[in-house]
Amino acid sequence: MRIGTTGNEIPVIIDDEGKAHDLRPVTADIDGAFLETWAHRLDDLDLTGLPPVSVEGKRIGAPIARPGAVIGVGLNYAAHAAESGLPAPERPIIFFKHPNTVVGPNDDVVIPPGAQRVDWEVELGVVIGQRASYLESDTAAAACVAGYVLSNDVSEREYQLEHSGPQWSLGKSCPTFNPLGPWLVPAASTDAGSIELASWVNDEPRQKSSTQDMVFGAAELVRRLSQYMVLEPGDLITTGTPAGVALSGRYPYLKNGDVMRMSGGQVLGEQRQRLVDASVLV
Repeated sequence: MRIGTTGNEIPVIIDDEGKAHDLRPVTADIDGAFLETWAHRLDDLDLTGLPPVSVEGKRIGAPIARPGAVIGVGLNYAAHAAESGLPAPERPIIFFKHPNTVVGPNDDVVIPPGAQRVDWEVELGVVIGQRASYLESDTAAAACVAGYVLSNDVSEREYQLEHSGPQWSLGKSCPTFNPLGPWLVPAASTDAGSIELASWVNDEPRQKSSTQDMVFGAAELVRRLSQYMVLEPGDLITTGTPAGVALSGRYPYLKNGDVMRMSGGQVLGEQRQRLVDASVLV
């Protein structure tokens, strides 16, 4: 985890008993360099040598420092594709989010000026731990994953579908549009294929599914992406959302004062964001 005020977060590690330890004797931050070195050998860390720290009452930051790239995957659940009026894709649909969309799991989400179609998307996030390029197998791809996080791929649907052309990024890249966390779970201790995902708006249920329903699994996505781009340690892949978003027409879009809640079960934890109109911040 990373805790503290925005821009001043400190890295911590949570042990099996739920106690937090200050990671600064090991690393200044949870970034690509740390993940590349430690992600696959955290068991070697001597936690008894790390100072205890309290997370109670502290702001929780995104569990990784600003990634070099945030790569999104669209329509990766067949039911979500169907509610969007589209078939399940034969190849992953890829878009980019600006890295500065990444904020803490409980930070406010800002509605852009005049935006009317802001939507929620609970997702599994995959964090890269080893450089990935032209990988030949899903096994090799899995070895490049540092861990998994809970992600909310907030989207403005008018920007995405009417302003952005076929590549969607304008609807995905507004400030605060990627709450992340609360924690990063090491890949070695996680089965990414069986994580429960759910979302609520104002405590009313919206999405409920599992990563078992993904069209393309986490390792396959890493392998496929590596054929077209080099993935670097610290990069983030958001792997698509289940059915149950406002775009389906079944629910209203988000408005000022609404509260989103995302869950990744006991594995990935929960996050909660309040919607704030940009005019309130001026």
